[in-house]
Amino acid sequence: MLGILVLDTAFPRIPGDVGAPHTFPFPVRHATVRGAGVDAVVHTADRELLPLFVAAARDLQAQGCVAIATTCGFLAAWQDDLSAALDVPILTSALFQWPMVQRLLPRGRRAGILTYSAEALAPALLRAAQIPVDTPVAGMPPTGYFARTIRNGASTLDTARMRDEVVRAAQELVANHPDTGALVLECANMPPYAQSVAQAVGRPVFDAVDLITWFHGAVSRGHDHGTGSGRAGDGTIERPPRPWTSVPP
Repeated sequence: MLGILVLDTAFPRIPGDVGAPHTFPFPVRHATVRGAGVDAVVHTADRELLPLFVAAARDLQAQGCVAIATTCGFLAAWQDDLSAALDVPILTSALFQWPMVQRLLPRGRRAGILTYSAEALAPALLRAAQIPVDTPVAGMPPTGYFARTIRNGASTLDTARMRDEVVRAAQELVANHPDTGALVLECANMPPYAQSVAQAVGRPVFDAVDLITWFHGAVSRGHDHGTGSGRAGDGTIERPPRPWTSVPP
């Protein structure tokens, strides 16, 4: 089973969101880190929260989780701390796939990053993920619907508005940086809109669901998967279905 550390948020998590119950076709166990809200984790990077993440991760480990992931790419800053505190592998951020994506691209092309907050994606955080600080980055408008929903919470979620803002930000990034050859989505709330982004910009899009699925496929080998593990009867790994790829208008 895979454990997932979830920020303490108050908005609906729809299929495709890393924190949603049915995003993955293999067993997962979510643990909300109480008190770890978006402001504290992303906007102030409050290291006093680190012991709370360690405690929650250790609890998932004790419950039998063979590996742990998170729902916030900004936790890349604490990857080393969390790795040192656990006895199982942990993957804190979708940003860690950026170096691999970059190496896949033709000469003269760069991998860009679409993030919840461009302002909060500081150089130190990029360096922690081994990403050059001059990498093309676009964030969601701080006062827009997406950012307000994630930061402040909401009882309902307008998926069309969320999708449209993510798509517009991706289009602006590509327009400002025509050499962008692919996009990496930092935010674990963005995978439901990845297909729409790819269609809008005509570039490959890599997200947290992709990376966590790859991660799980490796760490789960040799463990008893049980029903719904995402493995076919012949031992091959099935790609998880993505019914959320076409978010209704």
